Amino acid sequence: MHIVYYKNKKNGNFFSPRINIIFMSEAGGGSIELFVDLSEKSLYNKEDNNRRKRMNNHMDDRNDGNRPNRNNPKNQGPNRNRQSILAFLICLLITLVCLSFVTDMMSGDSSEITYDEFIEMVDKDQVKEVTLQSGVLTVEPKIQESFYQNVTYRVNQMESVDALTERLEGKGITFHYEQPDAVGEFVSMMASILLPTIVMFLMLMFFMRRMNKGGGGIMGVGKSRARSYVQKETGVTFKDVAGQDEAKESLQEVVDFLHNPGKYTAIGAKLPKGALLVGPPGTGKTLLAKAVAGEANVPFFSLSGSEFVEMFVGVGASRVRDLFEEAKKNAPCIIFIDEIDAIGKSRDSHYGGNDEREQTLNQLLAEMDGFDTSKGLLILAATNRPEVLDPALLRPGRFDRRVIVDRPDLKGRVEVLKVHAKEVMLDDTVDLEAIALATSGAVGSDLANMINEAAILAVKNGRRAVSQKDLLESVEVVLVGKEKKDRILSPQERKIVSYHEVGHALVNALQKDAEPVQKITIVPRTMGALGYVMQVPEEEKFLNTQKELEAMLVGYLGGRAAEEIVFDTVTTGAANDIEQATKVARAMITQYGMSKKFGLMGLATQENQYLSGRAVLNCGDDTATEIDHEVMQLLHLSYEEAKRLLGEHRTALDKIAEYLIKRETITGKEFMKIFRAVEKGLDIPENLDDLVIPEEPKGIEAEEHAEEVKTDSVQTEEYTETAGSDISGESDNVSD
Repeated sequence: MHIVYYKNKKNGNFFSPRINIIFMSEAGGGSIELFVDLSEKSLYNKEDNNRRKRMNNHMDDRNDGNRPNRNNPKNQGPNRNRQSILAFLICLLITLVCLSFVTDMMSGDSSEITYDEFIEMVDKDQVKEVTLQSGVLTVEPKIQESFYQNVTYRVNQMESVDALTERLEGKGITFHYEQPDAVGEFVSMMASILLPTIVMFLMLMFFMRRMNKGGGGIMGVGKSRARSYVQKETGVTFKDVAGQDEAKESLQEVVDFLHNPGKYTAIGAKLPKGALLVGPPGTGKTLLAKAVAGEANVPFFSLSGSEFVEMFVGVGASRVRDLFEEAKKNAPCIIFIDEIDAIGKSRDSHYGGNDEREQTLNQLLAEMDGFDTSKGLLILAATNRPEVLDPALLRPGRFDRRVIVDRPDLKGRVEVLKVHAKEVMLDDTVDLEAIALATSGAVGSDLANMINEAAILAVKNGRRAVSQKDLLESVEVVLVGKEKKDRILSPQERKIVSYHEVGHALVNALQKDAEPVQKITIVPRTMGALGYVMQVPEEEKFLNTQKELEAMLVGYLGGRAAEEIVFDTVTTGAANDIEQATKVARAMITQYGMSKKFGLMGLATQENQYLSGRAVLNCGDDTATEIDHEVMQLLHLSYEEAKRLLGEHRTALDKIAEYLIKRETITGKEFMKIFRAVEKGLDIPENLDDLVIPEEPKGIEAEEHAEEVKTDSVQTEEYTETAGSDISGESDNVSD
């Protein structure tokens, strides 16, 4: 291989505009010369390449505001095929090297001799066969040195054909004369060179594309893995998103800006650079982002924050750069980064940092500052941990808007149920408002799962349409699991569970601030519940009064109180009840200011608002000890109140528990009917339809009855106030 250097006339430096690659064939005596152009016009360094790209980005804007189509081959320029040409030259070089080795190996059995040695061999009768082609004699001796190798000799023709024929005649030598085939030799040579080169080139391109596919492999480790969609591929619009009217309104303005930028830019408005979707899991943040892309009719790049970071250092930053380059080529478009907290965590060196993640975050911050919103590039991101994000990422100019995607309210849940039930066959008994009322706190994914479970139950039961019964059963399946029919409880355990659940229900029925009972069951569920009481509020509430929370505590402890009253012992079945009661009591004291001892002092802060919602104390150890004593006293008084209520209505407790053991499941209406019948001293028949309860008194008797009820409620309120003062007094004694 020869490299020819040329001297620059301007500065006297040497450079190599061309490499001459010459391959010599020892057998044929020919040569093949390749010219690889390395001039400054065809190759330049990476810095020049980046500089030219930046210049092109500034020069590719037209007067009509549209960007040129870079996917058009006319706009690609000569750089697009440079990698393919380079790969082809590499394959050709490898083929020629291999061909040279093969030629040397094939010609290893043939050696050149002089013409006088050939004449001597002929005279000594050592020649078996002679072949003449293109002025070259191929001589095959009679005696071979090796049995496995056929040795031949090559010698140039030094005399005429007639003289050679006369020399070989009469010596028993086979003589052949082959006409030279120039076309055949050329075709053979080209086939031996081009065919392996093309095959190797195709194989190389195939493997390179496989490695670069999806940004994976060594060759594509720094490529973006964003999945690109267009409107018809997302198939989602704002009509498919329900229960998030405020979030849709905020994002519809962005969509309108993408459709009609003129009316906004006319008064100087600019497109927001980014919008951060914040909310609990399952509320529809990703669905909203897809709806924005579907409404805007622009390309939609979607990826997760964890896809930026891998084991290689610098990969995340490279993928961020590649993502924004692709987005700029397809502008206007939308970039959606789900779970952005994977790369956007606060850069706090106090707890130790992650260089790779911080490098990725720095590159993301730089790219968000570097693009022009007039091109129609919008960034959407979603997270359920906004408190851990870096302040530099949240500031205006990067994420200009924070869109809260919270749990839907009652009206929103009804709309979500209607959207997901649109493709499901429903019968006339279905009441979606009742289902929405029974699923307070559920998110969109929960409601979609309930509709799907109801449809599966309808098919399982052989029905062609979903009924209200299927929907109610699906709510229980999602909340507490399916019925565990293979778990058989002993008669004693069934009795304990029955009294436990009736204790919950009866205590709630006896308190005016408690929620009404919807269902009582002692059928075990797959999530570990041996039985449960389902309560449905009469209306959705956003606030709870102190009396409601106190009634809630008494309701939680009603099951444990029933066990102690009836069986004179307690079981492990109240573990979850105690946990929930303790959580409510601690929140009343530390967060809601419902303690006379601590008053309005905030003693805890909530962390992970959209995830666990766990409260963390922000007080000293001595105060924390006093808080524990205060919680203990509040739970103790609530437990005593539960035992008092159940003790006063022991007959109702026994009758309802006995009926529940027989039926295993009773509704809230059946429960209240039995309770009223027991209070009036009536017997409970096997069929509740045969039970007739006398009507309430009218006239003067009704006024007397109302006065008695009012007196009972006043006494209950006085007991609550006295209990509160007792709590405060006993806590003071403990702190002393």
